[in-house]
This record gives sequence, structure tokens and C-alpha cells, in this order.
Amino acid sequence: MDDAFKLPDDCTTMAEVRTGVDATDRALMKLLDRRFGYMRAAARIKPNRDAVRDEARKRQVIDNVVADARAAGMPEAALEDIWDRLVEASIAYEMDVFDRTRG
Repeated sequence: MDDAFKLPDDCTTMAEVRTGVDATDRALMKLLDRRFGYMRAAARIKPNRDAVRDEARKRQVIDNVVADARAAGMPEAALEDIWDRLVEASIAYEMDVFDRTRG
């Protein structure tokens, strides 16, 4: 994130809050780009298309997020739903990359 924002506890105006949210969203997009890069790597490494969907791994990833949310006092159910959607989008992306590059 850039240095032009305040941390949440330091914000005193909605403009500062919005600047912080926008900076955080940009940082999240960079992290998501990295995450999807790992999906490209997985599509390259996995031996076949059937290996793309791994329900046990999906559950592990989501359970980790729920545990982290609980520890941080964040909304567990909402984050579980977000990560379920993220993992499903990641699987769809990985399948698409697999098909385009190896199918």
C-alpha cells in the first residue's frame, strides 16, 4: 500500500476512511494477482485436468480462513462465503488455463 493513507484507528474523517479502503483494495488486487499466478502454476504442474478440483484442499483452505477470522474477531460466515467463491473462481480459472495451455 502507498503511504498516503491512515490506519483505521487513526482516521477521523470519511475521506480518510475512503482513502484507506481504496489503498487496501489496490493491495488486495495485487495479492489476488499473485494468488491467481499460483493457479497458473498449478495448471502447469498438475498431471491432468482431473487433479484441478481437490475438494479436500478446498475445505482446508476455507477452514483456515474461518479459523483466522475467528482469531481476528472478523465475521466468519461472511469470510467463509467469500473464500468459497474465491476458491471456486480459482478452480474455474485453473481449468481454463489448463485447457488453453495443455488441453
